[in-house]
Amino acid sequence: MSTTFPADPSIDKEVFHTVLSDDLARNVSYLKTLFLDCADVIFHDFSMDSGMKVSVLYILGLVNIELLDGHVIEPLKKSGLDLFESLFRAREQITVSNSKELQTIGEILHEVLAGRPVLLIDSLQGALSIGLTQYDKRAVEEPLAESVVRGSREGFIESMTVNTSLIRRRLKTPALKFVSFKVGSYSKTDITVAYIQGIAKPEIISQVSERISQLDIDNVAESGIIEELIESNNYSPFPQLQTTERPDVAVACLMEGRIIIITDNTPMVLIAPATFWSMLQSPEDYYQRFLIGTLIRWLRYTFFLIAMLAPAIYVAVLTFHQEMVPTTLLLRIVKSREEIPFPALVEALIMEITFEALREAGIRLPRQVGSAVSIVGALVIGQAAIQAGLVSAPMVMVVAITGISSFMMPQYPISIALRMLRFPIMIFSGLLGLFGLIMTLLLIISHLCILRSFGVPYLSPLAPISLSGIKDVLIRAPLSKMKFRPAFFAQGNMKKQGNKPDGRE
Repeated sequence: MSTTFPADPSIDKEVFHTVLSDDLARNVSYLKTLFLDCADVIFHDFSMDSGMKVSVLYILGLVNIELLDGHVIEPLKKSGLDLFESLFRAREQITVSNSKELQTIGEILHEVLAGRPVLLIDSLQGALSIGLTQYDKRAVEEPLAESVVRGSREGFIESMTVNTSLIRRRLKTPALKFVSFKVGSYSKTDITVAYIQGIAKPEIISQVSERISQLDIDNVAESGIIEELIESNNYSPFPQLQTTERPDVAVACLMEGRIIIITDNTPMVLIAPATFWSMLQSPEDYYQRFLIGTLIRWLRYTFFLIAMLAPAIYVAVLTFHQEMVPTTLLLRIVKSREEIPFPALVEALIMEITFEALREAGIRLPRQVGSAVSIVGALVIGQAAIQAGLVSAPMVMVVAITGISSFMMPQYPISIALRMLRFPIMIFSGLLGLFGLIMTLLLIISHLCILRSFGVPYLSPLAPISLSGIKDVLIRAPLSKMKFRPAFFAQGNMKKQGNKPDGRE
């Protein structure tokens, strides 16, 4: 599959496809016109001992200057040849293996802007691109948003080459394929689609590749832009692509038959297709023994329901169904609400909105003070609100438990969906009681049943049901029992392990 280079709207198409001449001065003048007022673009002109003129074009900060001087410029200056008959003879004089010939202005622009220096030689029609890209990047470190007790401490960074190498190091097979795309008429952002040939479904591969290749946008700042542009339903609150910063999670998804979308300049990798259950799974579910993994998974499911329904149930019961509350508890709640001027629904909305504001403030503030503001602020404001008679103590407890429950979600996008859905569920419960709660739940479940992620049902393997897939949804079965890949993701090589994976008789 070939890569398509998006047209730059600032450059005329005819200019982009202009063929280089054998006149160095003309070529350099043409390129200097295109790079006018670009102070970081360097044209280094020099002459060989034979008098032949050479020009090296590169961008300051994206090129290893030391290697460029030692392996390209110095060997050419000392070359004993009077005249290069072809670009191939010029390539023989430099001591860099990664080089290729260029014939058009567009190819030169592509290489230079990607950080590769370009060599132009007088009397030769064409140019040489030299792979000496080097720029500052942070070290590989543990992702803060996906920390685990047991497991790898490596995380993706903003460099595409580092990220692909982290995956390749874990999967030493030629079946691992990387297909490159360029998206963004101005940014020319590198996008890489990775999959395992023979495991991933060809129709999903072609669907992902087609959606990416058809993108028409001027800039890709982060993988979230790609996610929103290629997902099936933009109006759904549920994420239709999974995200991760962990190479081990990306590799595990590849081995299930899923597709990985890596975007340059961001550590967030997209995984397609995604299901509702994959959003509630943590890599540590598979690193611990299956009993612990199953217990933690059910704990996560329970607190997912608490995070979504607890305020709504509290509001519905207090407003319409007081008979469902034990008398002693009801008397205590009524006593705590004696001086509260608002109904339960307004009280819940005040506390939920305040809690969400404190959560966002904790994220946006500097790391040293952010956690202190979010935790201490919630305690102080909650206590002050109780003393001021604006909210009751039970409501503060319900909102606090709801907030803690939402923190248990391993995927941040699904916790955002929870935060969004909590408010309409709470409002309908405050207006219609438990009938409103059940009605909104049925609407959400109906939406989940019809939602698709690249053709895969969002509730797979429960809707439609797959008995083999339930081994990794309702429970985390022992690894020796999960011998086959999920049929809704993979095809072809479905077997993950033999009948005797440990070699015992």
